[in-house]
Amino acid sequence: MNYKLKKISGDASFREFYRVKKNNKTSIIVFARKEQYKNLIVYSVVNKILNSHNILSPKLLKDYYKDNMIEITDLGDKSFYDYIKNKKNKLKDYKKLIELIIKLQKIKLKNQYYFSGKKIKFAKYSLKYLHKESDLFFDWYLKHFSKNLRLGKIKKILKIELNNIYKKLYFKNNYFTHRDFHASNIMMTKKGLSLIDNQDAIIGNPLYDVASLIDDVRIKMSKNLQDNLFKHYIQKSKFRARDQSYLKNDFDILSVQKNLKILGIFVRLYKRDRKPNYLKYLPYTWALIERRMKNPIFNKLNILFKKNLPLKKLKKAKI
Repeated sequence: MNYKLKKISGDASFREFYRVKKNNKTSIIVFARKEQYKNLIVYSVVNKILNSHNILSPKLLKDYYKDNMIEITDLGDKSFYDYIKNKKNKLKDYKKLIELIIKLQKIKLKNQYYFSGKKIKFAKYSLKYLHKESDLFFDWYLKHFSKNLRLGKIKKILKIELNNIYKKLYFKNNYFTHRDFHASNIMMTKKGLSLIDNQDAIIGNPLYDVASLIDDVRIKMSKNLQDNLFKHYIQKSKFRARDQSYLKNDFDILSVQKNLKILGIFVRLYKRDRKPNYLKYLPYTWALIERRMKNPIFNKLNILFKKNLPLKKLKKAKI
């Protein structure tokens, strides 16, 4: 049997991906340099859960966990991002992704799962978890761009208000949450849309993945398209009419939280992991934060941002 091995483009994780060609069939080897438990075991379990609920994702072919590897099915090279980025009318296609999120949210996770002798239990989002993520904004982004600021004091002031805002989230953490649901993590296959990069799944707020998709920093959407997609989620998810204001508040809060995190992650990818490609998304990430912080729920945080941060400098900053 003839084998050919070729390294293919990866993602923001510590994983490396290789396409294996055996005669006329291909598969993917996933090699994890670090965080093997999450990147191999949890990843395999989430993929199995998704496939069992008729949501396409990579299937495990062979487990080489002792060697820090697994072999999975090959979903090809065409992502939804590649498909949609230059398309003028995006609404119809994006509606399908909203419906995929709703399908995900119908999954009821068990208390625990097992894989390769390991026990897996999915965590729930909590205030502590939300802060752990948005702390990346202070610990990486601000630390890099604002070296003359008293970061400890500023972080303390802003975190108090962020905590007040996070406490205003209305919906409970009872929903399957992919946690990185965006156009680059959806593959276009002959069988349909397939979901990848699934290892960060958690039990969370129903608006988290919706905010990840609609406020995706990689694709600039018009406000009209964003609003129509949000309306489509409300219609298809069948929340009560009186829940709409709560849905919008949770969406805005989680969008700001996630994009503060992203500012920190993208600088960390540059500084720690030598992946500068993500820096080009920083200006649009700020634009999305500004757009959502027009909600009156952020009035005090807006004042504190203006008082304590050099916003004009930060939004134009280049590395």
